[in-house]
Amino acid sequence: MQRPIFMLVAGDEPRLGALGRDLTRRYGADYEVVSVASAGAALTVLADLAASGAEVALLIADEHLTDTPAVDFLARAHEQHRSAKRILLIDRGNWSAAHPAVSAMATGKIDYHLYVPWHPLERILYPAVTEFLSAWDKSREPSFAAFRIVGPVNSPSAHRLRDDLSRIGVPYWFFDTGSEQGQQLLREHHLEDAQVPVVVCRDDSALVDPSHADLMRTLGFQPDPGVRSCDVAVIGAGPAGLAAAVYAASEGLSTLIVEPDLPGGQAGTSSLIRNYLGFPHGLSGESLTNRAIEQAWLFGANTVLARADGLTAQGPERMVRLADGGQVEARTVIIATGVTWRRLGVPALEALVGAGVFYGAAGAEARTMADRDVYVIGAGNSAGQAAIHLAKYAASVTMVVRGHGLRATMSSYLVTEISKTANIHVRADTEVIDGQGRCNLETLTLWQRTNGTTDTVPAAALFVMIGAEPHTDWLDGSVRRDDEGFILTGRDLHLAGGSADDWPLDRPPLPLETSMPGAFAAGDVRHRSIKRVASAVGEGATAIQLVHEYLQAGQR
Repeated sequence: MQRPIFMLVAGDEPRLGALGRDLTRRYGADYEVVSVASAGAALTVLADLAASGAEVALLIADEHLTDTPAVDFLARAHEQHRSAKRILLIDRGNWSAAHPAVSAMATGKIDYHLYVPWHPLERILYPAVTEFLSAWDKSREPSFAAFRIVGPVNSPSAHRLRDDLSRIGVPYWFFDTGSEQGQQLLREHHLEDAQVPVVVCRDDSALVDPSHADLMRTLGFQPDPGVRSCDVAVIGAGPAGLAAAVYAASEGLSTLIVEPDLPGGQAGTSSLIRNYLGFPHGLSGESLTNRAIEQAWLFGANTVLARADGLTAQGPERMVRLADGGQVEARTVIIATGVTWRRLGVPALEALVGAGVFYGAAGAEARTMADRDVYVIGAGNSAGQAAIHLAKYAASVTMVVRGHGLRATMSSYLVTEISKTANIHVRADTEVIDGQGRCNLETLTLWQRTNGTTDTVPAAALFVMIGAEPHTDWLDGSVRRDDEGFILTGRDLHLAGGSADDWPLDRPPLPLETSMPGAFAAGDVRHRSIKRVASAVGEGATAIQLVHEYLQAGQR
């Protein structure tokens, strides 16, 4: 079997030879390093490789190519090897915003950059190349699978399993029920007549049509907290909740994370977060989530997959009631339950959720969209990230936008990349008002807002990201919320028309403190919060400083 290929292109022969030797020394056992002195010759070699079915993992081009601009070469090379990661080799020290790497990254023409000189190897070259390879490997069918799933491609339950495993970064293989591989796997486990989907685990045990809880238990997540009291109960494991848990546990506070679904929240479904501080090439929501949950665990935080169902104050304690009837006693509470995508409310489309209609979930379903026409509703950053990720696989991606365009609601780097991606189209002033399909989505009906006309179009999938609704119904009668359900905190408790009787203590509420002293809110669930991952992380960390102030001050 031919090894995947690193293609190096540089006119500077000493530079080309040195980079080739350094890469071969570390990666030569698993990858073949091919060095070419010009863009024209490289394109010929790449065409031959494509014809032979060879895999190209990395395309590295020197910015000083003379026969063709390096960025243009990488764009042309990408047409032949779409899964290859494109890297521009640039001289260190040019921080001009006019550098070609800046615009090339913004327009999606390159994936990464690599500095010259690339020494010391262990600190610069090898960590960077390993990062590039990790991203390349994630775009492929995994070579190893901890789980094998057999089920109908368009089954909502099969979609849920794929989404769960994708969001927590567990590799899996999926086989359609009618495929030869799927049928063979069912026969091997004597499950030909079993209800699908079926999940075959690494130890060869099988789960028949498992629930979310069944799968989570198999992955080691516990439904019982194991503790009944703590210093800080963090409700919700999105970026705000995970940040709060990390800082609370690291500062010696006994910490319990209560999460009803999966860690990560909405951010956990993002294919690439490019504007998070410290990650110039971006990071996936899955990676951010998994790093944070492991970090909280290593500091001693406990995590339980359970749903909070109520919050009350009993003297100095805050009592968190769980949906299964259990209860946790906490000295303080951080509410970080985040938001969920607003529903379309179109009956025909709601009936197809998981069968071609998805709220978020672009990461789990992207590979199944190969060569198909898909639609994305939304004009925010999450919708833009989803469209760009889907465009790597789908024949076409159409963004349906109620407003006049994207610039008013989306980061400029995403708007630019979308405009330069040939198979992404934007339909402004448009709404999805209906859809049809017997077992899965087949068509959508679009309404043009400016002239009132409708258009029925074929569609294999619809990804919906149209605004947020807070997860706060469980707090009825406990803490004050605004008219949309977002939690009021700090000075907003009074600015929103509350009376002095709404606050029981002599001191004013702390900045993130809710109308229940000792209960704080952080992240998207909070009234007037900034809807950014970094802001949520900052609020989660800030909340723990406020917890210390509250505990030191007592009930004064």
